[in-house]
Amino acid sequence: MIVDAKAERRLNKEVASIIKRSNISKELSSGMDITYNNLFDNKLLLVSLIHSGMPYSFFDLIQDYTPFTEEDWVGFLDISSKSLQRYKQAAKIFKPLQTEKIFEVAEVTNVGLEVFGNMEKFRLWLETPNFALGKLKPKDLIKDSYGKELVLGELTRINYGILA
Repeated sequence: MIVDAKAERRLNKEVASIIKRSNISKELSSGMDITYNNLFDNKLLLVSLIHSGMPYSFFDLIQDYTPFTEEDWVGFLDISSKSLQRYKQAAKIFKPLQTEKIFEVAEVTNVGLEVFGNMEKFRLWLETPNFALGKLKPKDLIKDSYGKELVLGELTRINYGILA
């Protein structure tokens, strides 16, 4: 998989920092170093992080790591561009519902990178109407949880060579 190693290091550092600051019990982090990529394997830890809210600094790193524009994120988070700018200027913490959506989109990106090997191929797939997804663009489906599950399911089928 081709990824930006520098971006991944920054994400890993931010994950470690957030876990350290958020009073999460050692049981949830399994006593191991949690990286950005293996964060999505620990659902209880994710739930705890969602309840704590996500600092803008972490969102900013995730936003840079994913293939989505600021306009896409405004749609995913159901907030205005101005609100997103205020979050940035004030270094605000996202509410749990917004934090959950950020993690969902990040998870789709991680799986997409695993399947396609690089961001450009994944971005092309996201923008192309997909027969198995009702001829909708996968990018348009990840705005809600049910759509995200459909997209993840399709990515899994592609990964295993099961094409519709």
